[in-house]
Amino acid sequence: MSNAQRLTRSEQELESSSFRTDVLRGLTARRKSLPAKYFYDAAGSRLFEAICELPEYYLTRVETALLTRIVPEVAALIPQGAALVEFGSGASVKTRLLLDAAPQLDFYVPIDISEAALGDAARTLNAAYPTLTVLPLLGDFTAPIALPKPVRQRPVVGFFPGSTIGNFAPAAAVDLLRSAGTLLGQGAQFLVGADLVKSPSVLVPAYDDAQGVTAAFNKNLLARINRELGAAIDPDRFRHRAVWNATDSRIEMHLVSLQDQTVEIAGRTITFAAGESIHTENSYKFTVAGFTALAEQAGWRVQASWTDADFPFGVFLLAAPDA
Repeated sequence: MSNAQRLTRSEQELESSSFRTDVLRGLTARRKSLPAKYFYDAAGSRLFEAICELPEYYLTRVETALLTRIVPEVAALIPQGAALVEFGSGASVKTRLLLDAAPQLDFYVPIDISEAALGDAARTLNAAYPTLTVLPLLGDFTAPIALPKPVRQRPVVGFFPGSTIGNFAPAAAVDLLRSAGTLLGQGAQFLVGADLVKSPSVLVPAYDDAQGVTAAFNKNLLARINRELGAAIDPDRFRHRAVWNATDSRIEMHLVSLQDQTVEIAGRTITFAAGESIHTENSYKFTVAGFTALAEQAGWRVQASWTDADFPFGVFLLAAPDA
């Protein structure tokens, strides 16, 4: 791919080894689980884009509407010549709102684990913003990475939309925010979208839609294990399940085994009891006070925040302590 950094053979082997290790560790644990970051292979990324268009999946529409309303205020706080660094860029749809409102941005650095999604977004934005330097960064933003050299001496604004921060348990979210601060550097700003607590009657359908797209997205993990680890899991022997965990303030996604079954994965025998689940994702929901405390624990301060009063969602502009 011409627009994104390619993985070297050794990096590809390392990524494959990490996937194998994480899958075997997760599926041999007493409570089976899989890391949500592995949803986003090429097929998973396409399915997620389809999820964003579903009537039940309010997050994209609500956040986009909120960003549309507040983007002039946000743009006014972005320094001249800054670099915009997006975590998990995907299709970069919301990014255009910022790029249109802040022509003072000189660089755009999308970070994504999916080479296909990253390449598509980079090509599209290169064509749409010819004066903007697009520097795609293929990688996992939860692991140590470094910004491209041309932006390291620039003012940097991080962008983390979609309430992806909610996919991390509180301690892991603090670690991620702290590592983002290290990556973005001194004086950086960080614009983060965070979904707020609302009725389970709204939350659960957003993760268990009537068309079954989210179920296909969840089951794509099994297809990826089959393809990359030589397994022969029958996805039809599992059902998708989404539940609201009020105690932990999170939506949980699971793949539930419909029967007793045994599968071979990378030379290991994995058994499932009927009704046993693989916990594949959490999506934590916040209060404004709760997210503010989380950010402060990670060393940020909330410079500004905006919420959608009619359909609770928050966008927070964080600043490094020395900003």
